[in-house]
Amino acid sequence: MQKNLLYKTLFIIAVLLVFAGGIVGIPDKWSGEGLKQSLLNRIHLGLDLRGGTHLILQVMVNDAVNGDSDATIERLKETLSKASIRYSDISKPDPTNNPGRIEIKGIAPEQAAQFRSAIGDNTVYGGYSLGSAPGNTFVLTMKPANEKEAKDRAVTQSIETIRSRVDTLGVSEPVIEQHGLGQDQILVQLPGVDDPERVKEIMQSTAMLEIRQAIDQQPYTSEAEALKAHGGTLPLNAVLLHGNNVGSSNENADAVYVISRSSVVAGRDIRDAEPGKKDTGAPIVNFYLTNDGGRRFRAFTGANVGNYLAVVLDNRVREVARINSEIGDSGLIEGGFTEQSSKDLSMLLRSGALPAGIRYLEERTVGPSLGADSIKEGVRAAIIGMAVVMLFMLFYYHFAGINADLALILNLVILLGFLGFSGATLTLPGIAGVILTIGMGVDSNVLIFERIREELRAGKTPAAAVDQGFSKAWVTIVDTHVTTIVSAFILFIFGTGPVRGFAVTLTFGLLANIFTAVFVSRVIFDAGLQRKERGEALSI
Repeated sequence: MQKNLLYKTLFIIAVLLVFAGGIVGIPDKWSGEGLKQSLLNRIHLGLDLRGGTHLILQVMVNDAVNGDSDATIERLKETLSKASIRYSDISKPDPTNNPGRIEIKGIAPEQAAQFRSAIGDNTVYGGYSLGSAPGNTFVLTMKPANEKEAKDRAVTQSIETIRSRVDTLGVSEPVIEQHGLGQDQILVQLPGVDDPERVKEIMQSTAMLEIRQAIDQQPYTSEAEALKAHGGTLPLNAVLLHGNNVGSSNENADAVYVISRSSVVAGRDIRDAEPGKKDTGAPIVNFYLTNDGGRRFRAFTGANVGNYLAVVLDNRVREVARINSEIGDSGLIEGGFTEQSSKDLSMLLRSGALPAGIRYLEERTVGPSLGADSIKEGVRAAIIGMAVVMLFMLFYYHFAGINADLALILNLVILLGFLGFSGATLTLPGIAGVILTIGMGVDSNVLIFERIREELRAGKTPAAAVDQGFSKAWVTIVDTHVTTIVSAFILFIFGTGPVRGFAVTLTFGLLANIFTAVFVSRVIFDAGLQRKERGEALSI
């Protein structure tokens, strides 16, 4: 019996040492300041404790659907050209509200069967339903499942792109995840940012790079002037975009360009980008295309020598250039860059263009002083709560109260050690989870102690009362802990950020509590019983 008790005691000490090591690790200096710094390095603080920026972003998923349908239009043109099928226009009648609908107009009746065969036999168009409309018009409509997939993919890719940008900037312990249910929103939390303005500037830039055909070489001073130059109606598949007055003496002046609606290549075709300098020393950005993007760019420029193309960044024209010869898989962007802005744009293009636009729904900044106050008040609440509970247990349960207090301390060490080992982020709700765990630990001890008291009142010996008390309380303890853990699991699945932090600390705290309240407490009772004389009363 004594040998078995010794092994259990050594096991408890080993667990205590392991998780104590998880809290502080191996400090650089064995001093108060060194231990404190080691503790802060092991247990990461969340936004509400450390300060930082909180953003909720809305992904404009229709932009992604428009991008897919624009690419389909370009493939359609290639398919019909290879099949020698004549048409008058391919366009999207309502790209804002119905971005997945494409109309192919002017198909001759004698080529209708050939058109259906060319589309139906090509797996590229498997995501679209083919229909017809009056006036020799065919309609391709993106299937609902494919449209939903494009929207979900846009949100997922946006999360990965934003995470890549934030990681490049060196923001520690960021939270970047989907927010809400089916709302196409992203939660971004950047704790302890060193340069919040620059981070927000990087986040706000979608870096959607497109190379489109410039319908007109010259810019216009206003949209009215551009429309007037075309008789009041823009050409088919053309839009008006604003940009700098490229090539003029005042390049910073606003200008309006007539640009093709669809792009030749876009951000998703970019393989790499890097900052550079012209011969004059002016900063530029060099970009390199993927094999597929380079092939399409080469084919377009080869067929449009003498025409003009526009480099469009975030729906603004940055550059308009004449195509003098066929261009391969690389190019450059110039105009108005500083060294820092050229580096930032290169980083954005390397990390991948966002597949859709972003709109900011909510923006909050938490100051470090508020975070420090939260830590102070949270720790104070935990210490006061634990001290009051420990005093009550000592007053009400005498020697057994010492048993409960030791189990509570070990419970707290295990929980903090888990946070240190796992690298989990501690938030203010996480501190609330720690405090709730203390309360659940007390509840478990009260259940056990009251069961032991009942057995003693029934005339059982102390050893038999302890054995029966733990046996009868075990089922109730497991039942209460399992139901709470299930609730915490649901919070973790459907919650975000701090709510998940609360669920994590609560779950592991409850698991630690089962170990301390049942196993550790029983070992302490057994050790105390071995030292008692036969017939001596149990202090409870």
